[in-house]
Amino acid sequence: MKLAQKIAVSYFRTKFKLLTVVSSTKAAEKAFGLFCTPQRRNKKPPPKIFEQAEKLTFKLDGITIHGWRWNHPAERKVLILHGFESSATSFDRYVKPLVKKGYEVLAFDAPAHGKSGSKQITAPLYAKTIIEINQRYGPVQSFMAHSFGGLAVSLALEEIHHTSDSRLVLIAPATETTTAINTFFHFLKLDDSLRPEFEKIIIKAGGLPSSWYSIRRAMKLIRAKVLWLHDEDDEITPLADAYKVKEENYPNIQFVITKGLGHRRIYRDNKVSKAIVDFL
Repeated sequence: MKLAQKIAVSYFRTKFKLLTVVSSTKAAEKAFGLFCTPQRRNKKPPPKIFEQAEKLTFKLDGITIHGWRWNHPAERKVLILHGFESSATSFDRYVKPLVKKGYEVLAFDAPAHGKSGSKQITAPLYAKTIIEINQRYGPVQSFMAHSFGGLAVSLALEEIHHTSDSRLVLIAPATETTTAINTFFHFLKLDDSLRPEFEKIIIKAGGLPSSWYSIRRAMKLIRAKVLWLHDEDDEITPLADAYKVKEENYPNIQFVITKGLGHRRIYRDNKVSKAIVDFL
């Protein structure tokens, strides 16, 4: 962890400790706001392949969403979805192989990420964005998603019409929101007394508890053929959550467990990239 990050973490830990003494409700509200706010945004110049794309924009709930499209029109479409604090440009290596395979390729920056507007994002908002993309530029037959994008697309597919011929690639997906919250609380050393208040805010915002935002739960309604890739050394989205889905033996899910690639290097690995393109 860099010095600036250490200072920021120390600041937030002290802030929440003091605020909790004053008001657990206020502390929980501030914590939820921080939980939904990416702390960094990719501002690097996009790879050259993005300069060759058709640029797309649309408004969703007042937020400008930016995206790219290649090989339009084509019979089948694939949508690339990035994770938290990432952007569509991180997946440039997949564009040419997917176009070569005959796909029309779509990639968008989620709200509060990359070139898109807003400062905060939630799973319902990301899922709503995916549903809107499908309505505007679809129908999409194949989806490829990393981390938080995996959770969002799983929630979206509960509403998007799809069949057993559809394809879904989940790369180190954020399987359980409850796990993400636990990690967040542990990292910032938040008092356990904030958790019930934190949960109330989630329910008030979306009408559902944090446990509902779960790939394991959503998978019961997903008919697509699924390739699920996860690394043993993933410290962001633990393999233990993925194993709980694996144990349910869904016939439409193929699991690939890697070693030594962690949470982000996994989608940059050549063997993983080939497996994904071949599957799609």
